[in-house]
Amino acid sequence: MVTQKQLPEKVAAAVEAAALLNASRHGGKAEVGAIMGRILAEFPEYRKDPSAVSAAAQAAVKRVNSLLPEQQAKLLVERHPGAIAAPPKEGRKGLPPLPNASKGRTTLRLPPEPSGYMHIGHAMAFTINYLYKEEYDGELWLRFEDTNPRKVASRYYDAFRRDIKWLGIIWDQEKNVSDDMETIYARGEKLIREGKAYACSCEIDKVKRLRFEGEACEHRDASIERNLMTWDELLSKKHKEGDYVIRFKGDMHNVNLSLRDPNIFRVIDHSHPLTGDRYTLWPTYDVANAIEDELCGVTHVLRSSEFRNELQQLIRDTLGLRRLEVIQFSRFNFEGTPVGKRYLRPLVEEKLVSGWDDPRMPTVQGLERRGIVPEAIRTFTLQVGYTMAEHEFDWSLLLSVNRKVLDPKARRFFFVSDPVHLRVTGAPKRSVTIPYHPDQPLGERSFDTAGEFYVPSADIRALKQGDTFRLMDLYNLKLVSAGAKPTARFAGDEILAGTRKLQWVLDDETPVKVLVPGLLFDEAEKFNRESLKEVEGLAERSVSRVAVGEIVQFPRFGFCRQDAPGTYILSA
Repeated sequence: MVTQKQLPEKVAAAVEAAALLNASRHGGKAEVGAIMGRILAEFPEYRKDPSAVSAAAQAAVKRVNSLLPEQQAKLLVERHPGAIAAPPKEGRKGLPPLPNASKGRTTLRLPPEPSGYMHIGHAMAFTINYLYKEEYDGELWLRFEDTNPRKVASRYYDAFRRDIKWLGIIWDQEKNVSDDMETIYARGEKLIREGKAYACSCEIDKVKRLRFEGEACEHRDASIERNLMTWDELLSKKHKEGDYVIRFKGDMHNVNLSLRDPNIFRVIDHSHPLTGDRYTLWPTYDVANAIEDELCGVTHVLRSSEFRNELQQLIRDTLGLRRLEVIQFSRFNFEGTPVGKRYLRPLVEEKLVSGWDDPRMPTVQGLERRGIVPEAIRTFTLQVGYTMAEHEFDWSLLLSVNRKVLDPKARRFFFVSDPVHLRVTGAPKRSVTIPYHPDQPLGERSFDTAGEFYVPSADIRALKQGDTFRLMDLYNLKLVSAGAKPTARFAGDEILAGTRKLQWVLDDETPVKVLVPGLLFDEAEKFNRESLKEVEGLAERSVSRVAVGEIVQFPRFGFCRQDAPGTYILSA
């Protein structure tokens, strides 16, 4: 048995780095469980005997949590700079090979719980699974993990299907875990008959206390016959919620608390959206997941690191199920935008946002409404890949990819924010035809100009009297007056290097409002009431032919998706 003092230096350093990173993500308070999951995934050789890692993790958490957040941040930078994720490198292509995967014999799954809306973390994890499915000519299951009827709802099944299709992900098979309740019951009964599980009626507080102390309750030694009788009573709905749970016989002395006789079945007295009131005894996620992966023939599991792989593997081994290749990675977090429902639901309920598809929300529907396109999400996912290192991405990285995807596709329209009227003396009357895109055949529009324009007031303020500038795709002007009512005079057609170019519209153009999304939460993790700003301006008349949902570019302002007639949302 390896002791804490005998841990290799690289493992001890990884424990400390994990504690500091975890603390930085959770208000300065690290948690032992999160650190254990990460370290055991990174160093699987300690899974059989994790006692030394557990002791090191507990000591690191105690030490790190005693520091102020600024001290934690300083220590992380000084001692573990490599643990801090670097920005993704442009041009990175592809994902690393899957271990023990072969063409035509690889099966993966998308396992959403239909208890909320799909978010950016789901989108990136699902994309990774789909890309591997494509690479290995494999099979992909869409499997709804719906064994908690109190959480799941019909609308979420449909929302996930719709959002997954929007991402361009095609699945081969679909099922619900609730379809297999009889099969799961058979496996549960097998565990009881073999003395591997038992019925427990202890109060929750007592279970927690005994689990922490490493002591078994009196029900653990009940006879198989007594446990089977209680099992039949539970299936026959003779006990109400909270009377009994079925617990798996783990190891009450294991340093991993999740392996100390965890619950695997419980009564939930709530109607299910698919099965109604047919069942009240429901499996927990870990036992259902282990059984379903076997039924689906899954060969590779790719998922974020908060899931309890050790428990699921122990259940597989006990039931004699196949071992899988499990690849875990840190969650895909974005600065100022948590994806957890406990953070987002209050915003919706208190009407601080317009709904789950608000363009500030990290839901897939929020991203779509904002104008972030599936190709950008896929490209970004390929660039950043996956890792066990905890980190937060800056939204600007994804938006930069989105701009590159949109640039050759989006039509361009003149838009002037905070407009000011500009009168031009000596202006020739012109009829000009300007393409919607300089390099792509996306059509064109025509303007009849004289000497009256609207231009951005900020651009005029940046000039001084006598400066020469150019109205984009039109002609040059020399500023005569930069006051409240600026004037200029015609200064020729020749394109002059280094001349400032101004957007412009005519005096009969269309009022437009642009919503500019920002971060939902500030650095203090409080709702940012300035997270949605509004910019008003004028756009060229032909913008009236833009369809709702189309993404266009307002040059020198950004790519914008029309959300409603006359209202746009800044995409990138």
